[in-house]
Amino acid sequence: MQPTARAFWLRSPGHAEIRESALSAPTGEEVLVRSLYSGVSRGTETLVFRGGVPESQYGAMRAPFQEGDFPGPVKYGYLSVGEVEEGPAHLLGRTVFCLAPHQTRYVVPASSVTVVPDDVPAGRAILAGTVETAVNALWDAAPLIGDRVAVVGGGMVGSSVAALLARFPGVRVQLVDANPARAEVARAIGADFALPEDAAADRDLVVHASATDAGLARSLELAATEGTVLELSWYGDRRVGVPLGEAFHSRRLVLRSSQVGSVSPARRGSRGYADRLALALELLADPAFDALITGECAFEELPDVLPRLASGEIAGLCHRVRYRAG
Repeated sequence: MQPTARAFWLRSPGHAEIRESALSAPTGEEVLVRSLYSGVSRGTETLVFRGGVPESQYGAMRAPFQEGDFPGPVKYGYLSVGEVEEGPAHLLGRTVFCLAPHQTRYVVPASSVTVVPDDVPAGRAILAGTVETAVNALWDAAPLIGDRVAVVGGGMVGSSVAALLARFPGVRVQLVDANPARAEVARAIGADFALPEDAAADRDLVVHASATDAGLARSLELAATEGTVLELSWYGDRRVGVPLGEAFHSRRLVLRSSQVGSVSPARRGSRGYADRLALALELLADPAFDALITGECAFEELPDVLPRLASGEIAGLCHRVRYRAG
């Protein structure tokens, strides 16, 4: 009998469902993966759920194994961890990470999965894609020993960046967020915490990840003279007001973008996508990252849960989806 799978689909903006579909038998260069966990990337996936992807970005926003097109119907997602049931001998039975949508089983090229290190729990490995974004951002930012750094926006990406910066020698990092509850996350990952109005100024580097105009404006205020503001936020189809008047020019500030879609120019000559993802998984051996997983649901519940994530009814950072055994 042909194997089947159940997959999460966005039928149209704001409306989700689970569909059953047939799977092709894996060839010698493919693997059949049974899902253990997947993660909801709150910023991107709730934007997709609301239909907020600009038409000009339909191509750039495609996930590697996406089916359908924006705004829908579309099968979207890219934080999946599972066990290889069929495939090359060296992968059989291994726990792997894949940029695959929320689906009970899937067939992908063997080259598209990355083995999860033995010291990284499968339930934490769903953060690999987010930590990979943070790795790329720090390759772009190139912080120096002893730098004073602020990370504005304590979501998944911002908290991942702060967690990595907290491990840099001599670097003092402050996570800045309007939500006081983010103080607990900051404490768990080894960073200081401040509300926006209380944040320390004269930062050598400010990483902005709040996806708000106010957050970007505050980031520019916190930067030291000749400091850098690294913009990690994805705004979708929203226009953003950037305060480039006042002291922006006299303080010679640098505002630059960073995006995970390409390897940072600082490492492009010596690292590829696979190297970057493997590094992210190695870094997830640190149990401090468990603080970024703040909710969980069964796969069958996802069509009811994602609207609540998009509306803010369910707060937190990464929401983990668990799959039935067998």
